[in-house]
Amino acid sequence: MPSRYAPSTSISYSFGPGPITPAVKWIIITNVAVFALSLFLPLIDYFGLVPKEVIEQGRVWELVTYMFLHGGAIHILFNMLGIWMFGVELERRWGTTFFLKYYAVSGIGGGITFLLVSLLPLTATIPTYVTPAVGASGALFGLLLAYAIYWPHRPILLLLVWVPARVFVMIYGALALLNTFQPSRGVADAAHLGGLIFGYLYLRGGRGGLIAEVKYRYLKWKMNRLRRKFDVYSGGRGDSWNGKIH
Repeated sequence: MPSRYAPSTSISYSFGPGPITPAVKWIIITNVAVFALSLFLPLIDYFGLVPKEVIEQGRVWELVTYMFLHGGAIHILFNMLGIWMFGVELERRWGTTFFLKYYAVSGIGGGITFLLVSLLPLTATIPTYVTPAVGASGALFGLLLAYAIYWPHRPILLLLVWVPARVFVMIYGALALLNTFQPSRGVADAAHLGGLIFGYLYLRGGRGGLIAEVKYRYLKWKMNRLRRKFDVYSGGRGDSWNGKIH
């Protein structure tokens, strides 16, 4: 008779990051709904990001609306899959409010980068001035960056090879940079690059990043002043103070 204290031999498997979080759920629902509408209405013509229209006609809302449009079923499928895979854990860690802010900053930042690149007087970038950009890839690249910062050693499948998350982002970041200045491939690589850049800057200046670093440096400066005073008047040991502040 098997003992009731015998360890269980059953093994459970799971796929993905677990139950979907609120913001990720509504981002996916909104994108899918807009994509369905775009099958019947020319939404890309009116809401896709065209730098010429933003600059010459003041259609600044395109920097936001382009994020909810996609050029085909495969395009939206992979973008939504990525948002689900990488966004759920980030929303759990940050909370819904910060997650939505970060998502918006990365996506809009991708649009701004695409617009700025279109103004460069280069053979590869001039055509983008009148080319519509669509897709949530800029925001997705921002999520990829944040995921690699928090879980740098998590394996991600790349061309049948598992690589650490930080290596995955480095590779895709390098490709986005190189392809931004190559003849058009029909992909808004500048938006991908912008999602990485703006996501990084927002993290550095947002929760924990640059602001926390400035506060830490200021506190350390004040502590060093006190240490010097104690060294002079009270014979305090300078090394022990620095070893306690982190």
